[in-house]
Amino acid sequence: MKAMCLTGLVVALVVIAAHAQLPATFSVSDQWAQLPAGTEWGPISAITSDAKGSVVVLRRTFPSVFLFTTDGEFVKSWGSEGLFNGSGAHGVRVDRDGFLWATDTLFNVIYKMTMDGTVVLQVGKRGVTGGNDSRDAFDRPADVVVAANGDFFVADGYGNSRVVKFSKDGRFIKIIGGEKGIKPGQFDLVHSIVIDSKGRLLVGDRTNARVQIFDQDGKFIEQWIGLGQPYGLYITSDDILYVGDAAGGTITIAKDGKPLDVIRDLGRPHWVTVDATGAIYMTDVRGFVKKIVRAGSVGR
Repeated sequence: MKAMCLTGLVVALVVIAAHAQLPATFSVSDQWAQLPAGTEWGPISAITSDAKGSVVVLRRTFPSVFLFTTDGEFVKSWGSEGLFNGSGAHGVRVDRDGFLWATDTLFNVIYKMTMDGTVVLQVGKRGVTGGNDSRDAFDRPADVVVAANGDFFVADGYGNSRVVKFSKDGRFIKIIGGEKGIKPGQFDLVHSIVIDSKGRLLVGDRTNARVQIFDQDGKFIEQWIGLGQPYGLYITSDDILYVGDAAGGTITIAKDGKPLDVIRDLGRPHWVTVDATGAIYMTDVRGFVKKIVRAGSVGR
């Protein structure tokens, strides 16, 4: 009798454990946004969101910026030809003060803008290419992130192999990296960059398929592998990292460098963001913007 009870208990525990290890389920929609009549997405690069419920899509055509609510309602568009160089529009993020930051890989500039498109700061020289030792010019900058004190970091990664640090008013501070390679502190296509709750830089070293971690003075701390090729990065306030991998068609959700979930068969996730409800958004440069909601969450 005791043996039978023990066997039953073991079976129950195995079943419970099996269910506990099942991956989370997600619903994916590419019809969540209400585009204006007669409008198509066109080629798309990046997406970001803010605490006020806005979702911003950066397009590689004109107008360059579409603004939506998280429910998909179209709010406005802006960015006529001249602000961005069409296909050069690349990375976009919102800082804690509500300013929009964007990079252009053909104009070689980084903009800080208001949400209606007014440029309040520009770094880089339009149309001028700078090497790994340049203090004021870039070679196809991919991304930018802003620290709590206003300093910002440019992922200057298509032509160069570095991260460049500036003060909040655009004054050059230092270069992190600057050599192409596979060693710690070297890069091969710096494509994305975020800052965690400890103030550390998480740098998407795309071709090397790793995320390198530095302090804000450029000291190498560690690296994470096994998260895919980091095309797009997004990190939450509690350090949940989302890694979009356009080569693998996945978004990997990780904590402290360890995968928690992998969402597959997504096309080519080039850029990733997460709104206040936990809904995930991704852009596919071929002209798709998808919204991904975990089963049972409040995101719609």
